[in-house]
Amino acid sequence: MTVEVALAVMAGARVEYLTVCDADDESTDLVTLVRLAVVRDSSTYTDRIRLRDVLDGSPPLPGARPGGVGEYGRVPGVALSR
Repeated sequence: MTVEVALAVMAGARVEYLTVCDADDESTDLVTLVRLAVVRDSSTYTDRIRLRDVLDGSPPLPGARPGGVGEYGRVPGVALSR
């Protein structure tokens, strides 16, 4: 998934983050709207940058709980702003 697609999905769902899962549908990381906006606004951004490019080699995000997501991919205890 590209950064642009992820941003569109997040806008449509009105969420502040996406849970990133591996091929076994296990939660591996979270990516926030703010983080993607920073990537999109950087001078090195292209429309070909994918989420895996943003996450590769990056430190885990605060609040990321691999395998700890709840129903519908939401992390328990994290409020969504609307």
